[in-house]
Amino acid sequence: MLRDDTGGGGRRPSRNVLGGPLASCSDDPLTGFFRNGCCDTAAEDLGSHTVCVVASEAFLAFSKAAGNDLATPLPEYGFPGVRPGDRWCLCAPRWAEALAAGAAPRVVLMATHEGALEHCRLEDLKRHAVDLS
Repeated sequence: MLRDDTGGGGRRPSRNVLGGPLASCSDDPLTGFFRNGCCDTAAEDLGSHTVCVVASEAFLAFSKAAGNDLATPLPEYGFPGVRPGDRWCLCAPRWAEALAAGAAPRVVLMATHEGALEHCRLEDLKRHAVDLS
């Protein structure tokens, strides 16, 4: 986690891949490594849940075939399942894998943590962006 240099010991705000403040990804379903709606990350987030995606049927099918069924609800864990159109904080390496397979979902850049750039190229994320004009 980044610290500020103001002497107050507070965290600096998380940044998105465009260098601005990290926006919320989704509160319904509640997403993020910390389940706070943001694709924020920390050292303990080994999967790098940093890419805010808009799920599609094609991506959900790809993810299930790759061993990560995001669509099936798991009520015992409070997980409602991800449906097409839902926003979700996806692991950056999984997004890169989906890109290589031609199944990458759309991306919300303002809500994608800069840590995603350790696994994904900004140019690729921008090509799949929903929030660039």
